[in-house]
Amino acid sequence: MPVPATEIAPTVWRIPTVGRSAVNSYAFVESDGSVTLVDCGLKSAPAKIVAGLAHMGKRVADVNRILLTHMHRDHAGGTAEMASLTGAPVAAHADDARYGPAGRAPELDHTLLLGRLFDRRPAKYKPFEVGKQLRNGEVLEAGGGLRVIHTPGHSPGHISLLHEPTRLLITGDAIFNVLGLRYSIKTFCTDFRMSRETAHLLGELDYDIAAFTHGPEIKESPREKIRAFLKKR
Repeated sequence: MPVPATEIAPTVWRIPTVGRSAVNSYAFVESDGSVTLVDCGLKSAPAKIVAGLAHMGKRVADVNRILLTHMHRDHAGGTAEMASLTGAPVAAHADDARYGPAGRAPELDHTLLLGRLFDRRPAKYKPFEVGKQLRNGEVLEAGGGLRVIHTPGHSPGHISLLHEPTRLLITGDAIFNVLGLRYSIKTFCTDFRMSRETAHLLGELDYDIAAFTHGPEIKESPREKIRAFLKKR
């Protein structure tokens, strides 16, 4: 059985919602004890997120902010329920914000046959409101300083997040750590070529821990490993 939540840096917890780390949400504990939640997984994820919070010694009422890296179903599918349970407002990048109220994933890459085929029946989830639209370079109060890095391509408004106090990077789906480092699956990108290009932004940042929405974190020389991956690719 996966551990419901793992503290990967001071005040930063990884909550696996599928398997041990196949799909991850993250929780930042604020100085006042409140919690910022990053990503809400699939429709089935809220129960696991609640269990993860309990493992941290927290309740759903402690969550006062929900951030989404992007609007795909495995990251936004449980958002409507988590927003209802917690009463917390939802924030996402401005270029993805319209998909939450529509209850659907962003369009796929129509230069790919599978992208065109899958877009005939787009992935849907329960709609929710987006209360705040995030911008590139914005530093949120979450966790004492969470910087928004716009890394579009996987979706128009896909973001990565840099937690400045702990020097921890959440890559979102810009880079996976599943059986090694890899780019996001091209079939599920809005623009796969752009996704590869903007992933290189992550090699230019400074961080001591790399955390992934798909896969376990890297604590030993993460920047060097990501830069080597990007250079090789």
